[in-house]
Amino acid sequence: MQSAPTPPSAPSRRDLLTGLGVAAATPLLLGVAARSAPRSSPAHQPVPVGRTVLLRGADLVLTMDPALGSGLLGSVEHADVLMRNGIIAAIGAALPTPPGAWVVDVSGKLIMPGFVDTHTHLWQAVIRGGCTDGDLFGWFDRCTAPQRGRLTPAALHSFVRLAALDAVQSGVTTLVDWVDIFSYDLIESYVRALAGTGVRFTYAMFPPHPDATLVTKVKKELVDPVPLGSFQVATHAARAVHDLNRAHWEAAQDMGVMLNSHVLERPEQRADDPIGVLRDIGALGPRLLINHAIHLTDDEIAAVADHDVRAVHCPLSNMRLASGVMRLSDLSRRGVKVGLGLDGGTNDSSDFHALMKTAIGLQRARTTDARVFPQVQDVLRMATLGGAEAIGIADRVGSLTPGKRADLVVVDPAALNFAPRFDWVGQIVFNGRPENIDAVFVEGRALKFGGRLVDIDTNRVVREAEAAATRLRAAG
Repeated sequence: MQSAPTPPSAPSRRDLLTGLGVAAATPLLLGVAARSAPRSSPAHQPVPVGRTVLLRGADLVLTMDPALGSGLLGSVEHADVLMRNGIIAAIGAALPTPPGAWVVDVSGKLIMPGFVDTHTHLWQAVIRGGCTDGDLFGWFDRCTAPQRGRLTPAALHSFVRLAALDAVQSGVTTLVDWVDIFSYDLIESYVRALAGTGVRFTYAMFPPHPDATLVTKVKKELVDPVPLGSFQVATHAARAVHDLNRAHWEAAQDMGVMLNSHVLERPEQRADDPIGVLRDIGALGPRLLINHAIHLTDDEIAAVADHDVRAVHCPLSNMRLASGVMRLSDLSRRGVKVGLGLDGGTNDSSDFHALMKTAIGLQRARTTDARVFPQVQDVLRMATLGGAEAIGIADRVGSLTPGKRADLVVVDPAALNFAPRFDWVGQIVFNGRPENIDAVFVEGRALKFGGRLVDIDTNRVVREAEAAATRLRAAG
């Protein structure tokens, strides 16, 4: 579906990207507003870049900050949200309208922090729906490996852009992309595609060799210049590559970033002893993020908890690949910080509502207990503030606490799949779909508005990805 025609005063995608570049250097420019600007915003009209924005009259705001509302989710009824300079400025009823502010009527809608996808592989959009009868190893052999070896910079850009925009339209405002793409020209294309979407991202780079020079070059030259970009070092913890794991950890320490490792996705990987390896190299701690972590023993769960290691739950891909079910309730009882991850191609789409629902459903199916962790409030927190805590950015995003970055979504429940109102909080998880995400803001900039991606020709994005995929398969 193409976006609606953009009115003359609305920003182009080039304007949006220009805004990304000036944001870090001149943050005061973000609040500048034309005096002649209108006071309200039609549903089809994107909010201009850099405006002070007042979201007026939401029926429900979930702040994820108990100090700002009731309960775990910080629920506030009939409230406004003010965004200024890319930051949450205020939340409350009948807030005064700042001079020149762009006022958006959100009556009948919900506002909450954007979703934080703590583990994905965007490039795998090229193999969506592929190898449906394969487990993890079959997926690697028949889907991942053949396609990765054929990638070109142009094709890679198309796939990453497609998947990142799919995530944005689903309500994702932050994502962590674990990437095993090796050549500099491919990495450059990857980062450029990510930056072009306006999403907040972390590029977690897996170097196949202990190459600190390349890692540093990618971070400094490609990721650091992007105001919304950050960096991690990725690894596969295993005894067979113990020295490589150590080199990755040392590189992460030198750069002051997290180490990001796949851990025990399949039972066969117990022989790799990944937790033992991570302990041996000194990586157990709050700057370690472990993905999947399905087949942990009681002692390993205790070690993860005692060292404040962060974890990612990928329920849809784990189910798809017959990998097993994370012991999420056991990790919760020990206080482990856990986020949710879409996990790229094996999730097949970027539907974060389906991800939340599955995170609840798999635990209930495993335990035959409807009261097991996570409940609805727990999984909503995991999808937002919990994810931000897991990747160490909860001081900036994850809740609508004034002073944090203005990363949020507006949910429209007036839809066939959502109505009628019974329990909106439960309905976000069990009824919600990407089409209910009416607007997505990252640092106060609208990436989706009125139910459509801002200034994006989605038909063209799809056509380019289809053409690139066709060329790759023909080359094989």
